[in-house]
Amino acid sequence: MDLHHPHLIGDCLIHIFTFLAEEDLISASSVCKDWHEAAETPWLWRRMCLQRWSFCNFTVLGREDVNRSWKRYLLRRCHIETKMTKGRSGGYTCKSLRGHTGRVVGLVYLQRNSAQLPDLCNSSVTVCSASTDGTVRAWNIQNGELLWCSPAQSPLTGIVSDEQHEVVVTADSTGLIKTWQGQTGQEVASFSTASPHCTLLQYNVSNNWFLTVGTSQGSVCTLADSSLTKKSSLMVCDTFKVNILLVSPDKKWITAGTRDNDDLSPKVVYTESLTSPSEGEEPLCQSVPVTGCQAAVFIPTQPARLAIIHHNERLNNKALTVFDVSIKKTKYKSEIQVQQVETFPLPLNTWSSHILLEAKDSNCLVLAANQGLWVYSLKGALLASFKEHTMPISAICVDSFRVVTASQDLSLRVLTWRNDRDHGLTLDSQYHLLGGSHTMSRGFTHVACDYSSIVASAEGKDGKDVLKAYSFTS
Repeated sequence: MDLHHPHLIGDCLIHIFTFLAEEDLISASSVCKDWHEAAETPWLWRRMCLQRWSFCNFTVLGREDVNRSWKRYLLRRCHIETKMTKGRSGGYTCKSLRGHTGRVVGLVYLQRNSAQLPDLCNSSVTVCSASTDGTVRAWNIQNGELLWCSPAQSPLTGIVSDEQHEVVVTADSTGLIKTWQGQTGQEVASFSTASPHCTLLQYNVSNNWFLTVGTSQGSVCTLADSSLTKKSSLMVCDTFKVNILLVSPDKKWITAGTRDNDDLSPKVVYTESLTSPSEGEEPLCQSVPVTGCQAAVFIPTQPARLAIIHHNERLNNKALTVFDVSIKKTKYKSEIQVQQVETFPLPLNTWSSHILLEAKDSNCLVLAANQGLWVYSLKGALLASFKEHTMPISAICVDSFRVVTASQDLSLRVLTWRNDRDHGLTLDSQYHLLGGSHTMSRGFTHVACDYSSIVASAEGKDGKDVLKAYSFTS
């Protein structure tokens, strides 16, 4: 090597260092001055970051020396993910959020730390909870602080949030829908559906805000803007409660159905016909060719691919069927096409009534029933199964990093995704988090998580539910 051209030595070292892991690169940087300078090259650390994560929120590190920022980002984020993966005592903090005097009926993130753009020092994650005590409460989960509490009203039955506009939406037992300003808790608008139970679905289409509400009478009502202006109404379940309500990733389709009747089929509705209905025309709607829908989910990486768990009459059991939804437009009319992609039987007992279904990517479905958790491919291959809970699973939360299951045994089980060379994406069981004492609580009922935290509600035996917030950024 020509010692009169030292930049060649540096270039060769940088190329060699591309084959090293971060721990080895740190060790190499302490060998000598030349190795140190090569190992500190920002390009190397930037390359490592982007190979490991699709998105890196580089701005969270402030205006530090650019030669050290990518390295610091990688080491900091790896440190946090190690704590989230191991779940060791001291790697996280747990706050008990008390104040509700009734049952918690739902909890949602209003401000979260996302896996796509994580803020590694975020201390302002906000969660909102709704209760049968008639109040909505907003919490800073890192310090356990109550940020605001709404005035009491009739018992609440549901809650959703729009993080983009920082809006919280609730429904109460009289069918009154209300929107709340997320920062202050101020009431923005209200709308009465006269339904004792409502299922809420909020979504944005081309920067326009919409809320579709499923009612106990079997209809879906679509409202627009912060004023909750009624746009349309459609009967989908004919007197049975709408308790399945989903929007497709491309926002072109709404799926509505009921778990309460084995003879009814879920419907897919063209969203545009709900949000911008033509005068004198019914919204464009089509039945999915299955009956007895138990759970449904849209595949997040596909525009409009729908997976449904339903009754399988031939085997007197259950099956999972996947459909692609599209629209065919001609000069005179438009038709919805629901095309079957895959179907396979599920080995679930017929008495498994509470079934939870989520999707990870284009080929990974997560299913929970009773104490069991299963991971299936879209073709029906069983990728992983777990039965770690001693009592039924009440809720699951699936994101790009973890699966969290909440159970009536008052524990949260945390599993992380990994790529298996033979089977592709699958799950590894990691650890569990305890929610307190069974002398005080009956078990967990809801769970939600973001990149660096997990929040769950524990049902109190005295009728006062408590939120447990686990934060991994301490």
